[in-house]
Amino acid sequence: MQNTGKLAGITLFITGASRGIGKAIALKAARDGANIVLAAKTAEPHPKLPGTIYTAAAEIEAAGGKALPCVVDVRSEEAVRAAVQKAVQTFGGIDIVVNNASAISLTPTEETDMKRYDLMHNINTRGTFLVSKECLPYLRKSKHAHILNISPPLNMEPHWFSNHVAYTMAKYGMSMCVLGMAREYESANISVNALWPRTIIYTAAVEMLHGQEGYPFSRKPEIMADAAYAILCRSAGASTGNFFIDDEVLAAEGITDMAQYACVPGNALILTPDIFVNEKKSKL
Repeated sequence: MQNTGKLAGITLFITGASRGIGKAIALKAARDGANIVLAAKTAEPHPKLPGTIYTAAAEIEAAGGKALPCVVDVRSEEAVRAAVQKAVQTFGGIDIVVNNASAISLTPTEETDMKRYDLMHNINTRGTFLVSKECLPYLRKSKHAHILNISPPLNMEPHWFSNHVAYTMAKYGMSMCVLGMAREYESANISVNALWPRTIIYTAAVEMLHGQEGYPFSRKPEIMADAAYAILCRSAGASTGNFFIDDEVLAAEGITDMAQYACVPGNALILTPDIFVNEKKSKL
């Protein structure tokens, strides 16, 4: 998807932006000349995961954007509030919030320790609510106000709960924020939407969790970045309360060649569907 320049001078507050989907969205917006607030925990190199908020900031600046790296644990009210204030002081406001930070453990009930349960709920659901809450006073002042949560459609089939109920609850909490806030802030012209991938997206975190076996049957983070860009370029208030799927967004924009996003283009028709999406194999 080609950049249009519509996000030039727009300020995005992106959680979990030091790598993966968050960084891909940041780089896409940066090519328009956007201001990017990188709110993430990784200030020092991780032993297993590449990149920090500072290396990501350097990439954003090189792509044409302005970067503000902020060390933020979204579980901390004080850290979130400080980052929001720093963003406003630096760029004059906040126009777009991308709630991307997330923790995952695809474990059944008896194998999910409460420390991991609390981590997922505190980062995914509570963190999304907290970041949105702290940014909303500034979104109200913006003429291009969006909240975009990287969270799934609210699919209530028991299958999506039974294998990892704790994780499902935590991710669906992010999606319930979309459902509620879209209606709550409709009159304020703040668009609140969710975006989720149809297939597995191959990132360093996915590789750490599942190894390299899934690479040939996954898509690159750029498909999520392009879909997010398409959503965030729309006028504030024009489309809200939606649970978007990445390739459907791009198809609506006239992009039909999805093979370009496959890690192995020759496997574009045999990709692994992501969870929470009821998928017919004919779609892929």
